[in-house]
Amino acid sequence: MTATVQTTEELRTPRGPLFGLPHLLRLRRQPISHNDFLRASYGEVIKLNVFGTTLHACYGLDAAEQILINRNRDFANGPAWSHFIGPFFHRGLMLLDFDEHLHHRRILQMAFTNDAMRRYHAVMVPHIRSGLEQWASVPNPRMHELFKALTLDLALETFVGVDLPRAEQDRVNKAFIAAVRAGTSIVRRNVPGTPWARGLTARKELEAFFYEHLPAKRRDGGDDLFAQLCIATSEDGDVFSDEDVVNHMIFLLMAAHDTSTITMSSMAYHLARYPEWQEKARAASMETGDDYDSVVGNELLERIMKESLRLCSPVPSMPRVAVRDTAVNGYLIKEGSFVAVSPFYNHHDPQYWPDPTHFDPDRFAEPRREDHGHRMAFHAFGGGVHKCIGMYFAGVQVRAIFHELLRTYSWSVPAGYTWPLDLVALPFPRDRLPVTLERL
Repeated sequence: MTATVQTTEELRTPRGPLFGLPHLLRLRRQPISHNDFLRASYGEVIKLNVFGTTLHACYGLDAAEQILINRNRDFANGPAWSHFIGPFFHRGLMLLDFDEHLHHRRILQMAFTNDAMRRYHAVMVPHIRSGLEQWASVPNPRMHELFKALTLDLALETFVGVDLPRAEQDRVNKAFIAAVRAGTSIVRRNVPGTPWARGLTARKELEAFFYEHLPAKRRDGGDDLFAQLCIATSEDGDVFSDEDVVNHMIFLLMAAHDTSTITMSSMAYHLARYPEWQEKARAASMETGDDYDSVVGNELLERIMKESLRLCSPVPSMPRVAVRDTAVNGYLIKEGSFVAVSPFYNHHDPQYWPDPTHFDPDRFAEPRREDHGHRMAFHAFGGGVHKCIGMYFAGVQVRAIFHELLRTYSWSVPAGYTWPLDLVALPFPRDRLPVTLERL
């Protein structure tokens, strides 16, 4: 049978509300219900005006597969992400495409081998234990803030390998926060006092920080990612320039810092809401060893992590730009058009995830494996050639932290508490997730 190819005349034209900003604001607070409303009102591909451009939201897992797997190379990452974060994360891996992306990714892979993961884990563990020890004296603990400080410390140790005083760590942390939040600035020019202007200043601070420490890394090496990027060599003998190293470090440190914080905040929230799962996880961590293989092999902790990622995808929307005229879900997508896939929304699709708002790590256990219902049923880390290069590092870090956390503390939230999630950029709880934290 010959496949039917739709002509341009047969394709539908995407529709959407006349004014996009009110809907964008509602999507920040109601990402599932309002997407359901827009989908029912305008179809499987809708058109929204977002931050000075027209964006096509593409619903469903078939659309996610077409756009993220990108077999026909119809979509590019770089132009899309560059529109939002390009000035602040210039030439990070996510902002490169096709052959250039593959070239950089092959060199970067050398810093994410299994042997590298073991070295990173060995560096992390004493810092995790030291950091958690300090939590006992924190008044009115808020888990999101605690995780954010801890992941920055770990990123600086395992990624940067530079000992910094607390004031300097805080300065670097604030620079990353400013750079991330600048991407959603409504005023997208260097106007003093705006998030965009603060993001540009933050980028300069981060560049100066890495260039300052780069010569020592080139000279002395080390087990940290910074040193590994300085010495990484592809099979063809290619190496990174100083500019390449700085660009990748700024991007990778941001990615590791923020996405891991969000993942762990979601895990902590759901384990507090469902204390029976917290007890199961604690028992599993108490029974296992402290070595790398035992921690990474903690299957229950992995399922809890995946279910928390499903319920709160750290990157809620993944944009691309069409490099030629194409079609998605039977709708015409013109060359140069922005499209977006939302893991946050797709992971709540009841067709693949029954009772989708309920926290149930057994979704990922045999024989259920709800994540196998469609190739793209679970795509928190993206898909295709742009699938997150740091996903295994993130998994090691998150499991290492929770392995120690579960053996050190219990935590709870009041009955009926629901975290006030904000999706202004990357998702975070507006109240920073206050908990009652008790030492075991």
